[in-house]
Amino acid sequence: MATHTIVTIVGSLRKESFSLKIANALARLAPSSLKLDVTTLGGISFFNQDLEAAPPADWLAFREKLQKSSGVLFVTPEYNRSIPGVLKNAIDVASRPYGKSSFLGKPIGVVSNSPGPLGGVSAAKHLQNILPGIAGPILGQPEIYLNGVGDAFDDKGVLTKESLQKVLQQYIDAFAAFIDKQNR
Repeated sequence: MATHTIVTIVGSLRKESFSLKIANALARLAPSSLKLDVTTLGGISFFNQDLEAAPPADWLAFREKLQKSSGVLFVTPEYNRSIPGVLKNAIDVASRPYGKSSFLGKPIGVVSNSPGPLGGVSAAKHLQNILPGIAGPILGQPEIYLNGVGDAFDDKGVLTKESLQKVLQQYIDAFAAFIDKQNR
């Protein structure tokens, strides 16, 4: 079985973000058919259409990373009932220039999270609204909105909440099957 590299985009800049911890946990739980390349967004400059003729090096590197991947997995918190601005900026950078989205044809997974009770469902739904037309197919089932993640990790960032580990394992196994099917 082939190994598929998955760009795993962390939608938060916070050093100790739950999204980063979840992305790293998913990378550890992934079957051998997936290699999750956990990618933070701190180095991506603001999108500005005036720069499209001569895009900055950070845009080109991010786009190339996506283009070389077998798929993309978004792991995001919810900010003000939507996705964080840094994530929207990265999507804008990668989806340009018009008609040449680096997400085109790439199978997509969406994992939202929150220490609160709703699990970032609004952020996930906004991604599901933004991505069609600039990306490939989005894994529809299982959907995953992780709530109550505030106590799921130890002080080293290791997942300790067994119930969350089971959910993440089910999701990453389903995502691996989805990636394999889409990359045949």
